[in-house]
Amino acid sequence: MDKLAVRANLIGGAWVDGAEARENRSPSDIDDVIGLYASGTAASVDAAVDAARHALASWSLSTPQQRFDILDRAATEILARRDELGDLLSREEGKIRAEGRAEVVRAGMVFKFMAGEALRNPGDVLPSIRAGIKVEVTREPVGVVGIVTPWNFPIAIPAWKIAPALAYGNTVVFKPADLVPASAWALVDILRRAGLPDGVLNMVMGPGRVVGQAIMEHRGIDAVSFTGSVATGRAAIATVAGRGARIQAEMGGKNPYVVLDDADLDIAVEAVVSGSYYSTGQRCTASSRIIVTKGIHDRLLDALRTRIEAIRVGHSLDDASQVGPVVDARQLHQDLDYIAIAKAEGGVLEAGGELVDRPTKGFFLQPALFSATSNAMRINQEEVFGPVACLIRVEDYDEALAVAQDTEFGLSAGIATTSIKYAEHFKRHSRSGMVMVNVATAGVDFHVPFGGTKASNYGPREQGAYAKEFYTTVKTAYSGW
Repeated sequence: MDKLAVRANLIGGAWVDGAEARENRSPSDIDDVIGLYASGTAASVDAAVDAARHALASWSLSTPQQRFDILDRAATEILARRDELGDLLSREEGKIRAEGRAEVVRAGMVFKFMAGEALRNPGDVLPSIRAGIKVEVTREPVGVVGIVTPWNFPIAIPAWKIAPALAYGNTVVFKPADLVPASAWALVDILRRAGLPDGVLNMVMGPGRVVGQAIMEHRGIDAVSFTGSVATGRAAIATVAGRGARIQAEMGGKNPYVVLDDADLDIAVEAVVSGSYYSTGQRCTASSRIIVTKGIHDRLLDALRTRIEAIRVGHSLDDASQVGPVVDARQLHQDLDYIAIAKAEGGVLEAGGELVDRPTKGFFLQPALFSATSNAMRINQEEVFGPVACLIRVEDYDEALAVAQDTEFGLSAGIATTSIKYAEHFKRHSRSGMVMVNVATAGVDFHVPFGGTKASNYGPREQGAYAKEFYTTVKTAYSGW
């Protein structure tokens, strides 16, 4: 297929054109048109839901082996095509090549794991308190699941939502982020060819205000899994829960990384640079508030300044690049606005923060580091979602913990220390869904639960065996003989 042929929506097993075709351009080179992708409408969502409801009757009763075989075949193809798909991902989203390929591997491993979960869905048989009666507790699919995903992980996040939905016998209506349709389209095509029956997986591409909103409002959708901004997530929760359906929402973070005086400086620097700036800082788990005790503050600042100034920002497919471009012009403007806000609030720009010229026309921004900030500043309370981090100087561990907690978010938190006492205390007392000791806040395994607290999360956790809490419903059955 020629790269400029229109990639259509998948509805009921057929490729269906949209109301219009939208260009997908590379943030590394805005003259690079990756392809044309169909843009659906609310009517497209109606058709997709009808197809999913029709397919649910048989798919919900399919055997675990059938579901295992399909998901495993898809996983095998994803992993075999890791270089090709990784480069496609990097080209459309802006991650450097190594990160793009690693994300594809993660998606493949998610499907491998969830294929196994199709076979690991146990129930319970219990004696009743009444004689001659048996009680069975089983898990069944919740029904038709709407899946809405963000642009920053264009294949991994769809994978960790779609795979458990299918593994547990649900059917799916999927809307990928409008900025990154290519990776999603490739993933759906792989699953279709792996043997999914028609209508089990449907994809409607298009803008969130149209397609996403239609999914949230549709009474034929029994559950919605959403990842995106706090504002959109809160609106989605109100809409979906308001009509009595189930919703799971992951909505971002303002993640702290605490560095204590006793920390290994090299470990701390690596954790901060990796967690704050890799993937262009466009991760909800990125560490943007670096909370540093006074005894190590100046040494950490000097080391970070040196590292950040040396980071090579460039085209995502240039192997010399360490950080790729910002995803689009709108996000770049947001990053620059927050850099200006931090300066106006009194923060000292220690490194980076300026646009970078490269041979291609892209959205290149040198990662920014601020010092002399307080936790009360907007730059330390609002999610930037870019390569911007701020140092906050504190007296001791107690103040560091208090500052770390002083946020509406609670997704991920980290600490660098050689003290078992402080590490264990931080793990127990941090009000975050995920806590890291001497490793970066960003980067989690595919087989363990992912999610946060407070404004970062609503509903059950994602990933691993815990995914069944959202994608299944519990039935209790009594038998008397």
